[in-house]
Amino acid sequence: MQHTGFKKSLWAKWAYLLPILFGYVQAYSQLPEKEINEQIQFWTSLNSTSRISDRWAIIGDIHIRRNNGISDPSFYLLRFAPQFAILPNFTVAAGYAHMWIAPSRSDWQAYVNEHRLYQQAIFTTKLGSTNLLQRVRNEQRWQQIIADDKPTGDWRFTNRVRYLISVTIPVSKNQWVPKPVIAEEILFHFGKPIVYNTFDQNRLFLGIRQKLSSNLNFDFGYMNVYQQKFSGFQYDMNHTIRLFFYYTPDFRKVKKEKSPNI
Repeated sequence: MQHTGFKKSLWAKWAYLLPILFGYVQAYSQLPEKEINEQIQFWTSLNSTSRISDRWAIIGDIHIRRNNGISDPSFYLLRFAPQFAILPNFTVAAGYAHMWIAPSRSDWQAYVNEHRLYQQAIFTTKLGSTNLLQRVRNEQRWQQIIADDKPTGDWRFTNRVRYLISVTIPVSKNQWVPKPVIAEEILFHFGKPIVYNTFDQNRLFLGIRQKLSSNLNFDFGYMNVYQQKFSGFQYDMNHTIRLFFYYTPDFRKVKKEKSPNI
């Protein structure tokens, strides 16, 4: 009798669970298929680090990104911050950035404004002759919401965490010979609007670093940007030609030795 009661209890549990399992299967079967939108972009920027003392510097950068090669605007960005060197190879900074994002529809004119606060830490080191840079950046982003080509007065707030690792490999003792560069950055964001895409994007860069003068360099190459959209099932695969300039002026006062009286 006990064995018969156990079978009845087991069938009762399955009778309860089967509709739930069927509901999950049906819900997942109705999810949209993954969509990937591939496009070609061009991204250029000027990045500066201006030394004003042994520990303090002002950092700033200007970015321009274009879609369809260079045909259409994507966004413009300005960013700046004071930077403090805890160690010669370890710096921290906190600052502000503003982004103007081009309309996603060709018949719209209104740009989306984005206000951004950010904090970052950069650690550089050497592995033999190879230069290794690691950066952790945290961003608080307020993005304007546009509807029918007009600002609604509402803003979308998210917090984004980014980790970058960049490797520069000298191939010659001659400092004017280009150096291969490999960089990888992964970005995650969080907040009430983030439901399906905690993973934001991944950026992989392959290129060269070239010296132009004692305080001006550039890197040039290919960057693959793979980004998940808010819908969760839509992705952008951006094949990007990247040209970044790096300007590092030094405004520290140089103590001049007094010339002997003749």
